[in-house]
Amino acid sequence: MPVFHIRQHLQWLSNRRLRAVLLLGFSSGLPLALCGATLQAWMATEGVSIKTIGLLTLVGIPYTWKFVWAPFMDRFVMPFLGRRRGWMLVTQLILACLILLLGSLSVREQPLLVALTALALAFVSASQDIVIDAYRTDVLPAAERGPGAGLTVLGYRLAMLSSGAMALVLASVWGWPATYDLMAALMGVGLYATLSAPEPALQSVPPLTLRDAVLLPLQEFLARPQAWAFLGLIVLYKLGDAFAGSLTTAFLIQGVGFGIAEVGTVNKGVGLFATIGGAILGGVLMVRWRLYRSLLWFGVLQGVSALSFVWLAGAGHRFELMVLAVFLENLTSGMGTAAFTALLMALCNTRFSATQFALLSALSAMGRVYVGPLSGILVASLGWPLFFLFAVAAAFPGIWLVWRQRQALAAL
Repeated sequence: MPVFHIRQHLQWLSNRRLRAVLLLGFSSGLPLALCGATLQAWMATEGVSIKTIGLLTLVGIPYTWKFVWAPFMDRFVMPFLGRRRGWMLVTQLILACLILLLGSLSVREQPLLVALTALALAFVSASQDIVIDAYRTDVLPAAERGPGAGLTVLGYRLAMLSSGAMALVLASVWGWPATYDLMAALMGVGLYATLSAPEPALQSVPPLTLRDAVLLPLQEFLARPQAWAFLGLIVLYKLGDAFAGSLTTAFLIQGVGFGIAEVGTVNKGVGLFATIGGAILGGVLMVRWRLYRSLLWFGVLQGVSALSFVWLAGAGHRFELMVLAVFLENLTSGMGTAAFTALLMALCNTRFSATQFALLSALSAMGRVYVGPLSGILVASLGWPLFFLFAVAAAFPGIWLVWRQRQALAAL
């Protein structure tokens, strides 16, 4: 890479907007595991029944329905720190308190109170996500959306590593209450980001009524000439990637016979850092390529990366090929995610960015949610090699829509 571009990208963190986006990505990702996988691990070590642990997974529902109350956060403004930062400060303070409260409870003796606290934590965390997504959309100019998306993924993944793997290690030494106390303290990263973050250069006027906050975002988006084509692109762009990733763990264990420890190490280690690397690489390339070219080529790469699993399925139990396949799938997925996040930001009107981003991101999640059952049926019918070839094919309708919308995308 030319020296000029290296210097340019090293200056990202001297940019107040991009530095805030990185830290807010960390704040957004931190609570997720604390009311999910980490809490499940705590309950399992305390001997809580698997039935109770299974029911507790329902506390994640607010993350999928956050678009329902996003209009409220578009309409109403806190009397301090501006339209977005005021909400960010409030949600972060409440999150820190809820994490402290959750850590003080007995998961074995107070399961109902634990469940209610975890549900409240998920709700406020989803609310923080709404306003952080809106702030990022409002504050970043078009030239910074790619780097901003990459830094968001970096911060989010580092937070998940902190509240996931690191929390489990610390809990084995310090105990669960002290670990949750530390996680509450780490919300200070988000508080610092909120207090130091700059206000958007252009201030949008909030909707005048809650009814307007609900209806106007839909009306404004659907009135655009290419609205339905963009909605199709949002649903289809990550579809092939969703198919390829839906049963990866099952394939590595059942399909080619790797052990749980091998799969866990590669998926959580190589996969995590490949995703982060892909997001950062995608952000770097987007500075030069812009949105359309990045969406097109990153879409092609994340689509054809599933061919590495076809190769592995044919070769059988070969560790080096497994590492390569997981690396390529996560690297290209991270690149595609950076471009896709930049697309969602570009499609939002800053007057309604909380509601529109929440709606568009919920729509994009449809593919990830519903491909799992279909994937199992396809594997049973076709076998693993043909299933991954199907995943490659499933990527191309989204790529075709990118090409078809090339003029509209070039204007964003």
